Amino acid sequence: MTQSATSPVPATVVIYSGGMDSFTVLHRALREGLAVHALSFDYGQRHARELEVAAHVCRELDVPHQVVDIRAIHGLIDNSALTDASRDMPDGDYASDNLSATVVPNRNMILLSLAIAKAVNIGAGRVDYGAHGGDHVLYPDCRPEFVERMNAVAGIANFEPVRIHAPYLGSTKADILADGLAMGLDYADTWTCYLGQELACGRCGSCRERLAAFAANGATDPLGYLQRSETDAPASTEAPDV
Repeated sequence: MTQSATSPVPATVVIYSGGMDSFTVLHRALREGLAVHALSFDYGQRHARELEVAAHVCRELDVPHQVVDIRAIHGLIDNSALTDASRDMPDGDYASDNLSATVVPNRNMILLSLAIAKAVNIGAGRVDYGAHGGDHVLYPDCRPEFVERMNAVAGIANFEPVRIHAPYLGSTKADILADGLAMGLDYADTWTCYLGQELACGRCGSCRERLAAFAANGATDPLGYLQRSETDAPASTEAPDV
């Protein structure tokens, strides 16, 4: 792997939203012994609170962190409940029929392109992001075919090839959480809710998927909620099999 221009240690750029998936990816990269550069994006998302969480975690870990303000393109990607506050946020579980309104046009291609540019700029050979199997039904830019094609482009778009690394591409949210719990991670340092309020709503698809992942692992989510769904009941009192 390419080494960072400022460090002899192999480097990676982690697209770090502040959510539980990218939080786990960030820690995986650190455990690999890589020089991690965290990259977050302000694209006008309603749940911008995730950026505050990301900044806090990176300060605690002493990880270089850059927040890129791309709100200038908001008018290009505002046809989504995640970027248009005038639209109702759909409730319910992840499914294409009720959460398609949360798709942000071309989001991951935009973010990956910018992360690849940063990787080339600092001499990092890899970009990590937290696409996972649970997103495949809803988000085309989290599916294996997309990652494969973007990987091919990342290998030829610059003189220095960059590899896109999505370690949880075939995993569920519960799998990711199990991995993080095995690492001893504290998920109080994450934000998942699509609404950036003081407490997580507990009703949106993102909250419900998160709560279901904790239940599947026999664990309790440390975040505060306005309303916890029926899925937030530990499935077992035994330790998760990880």
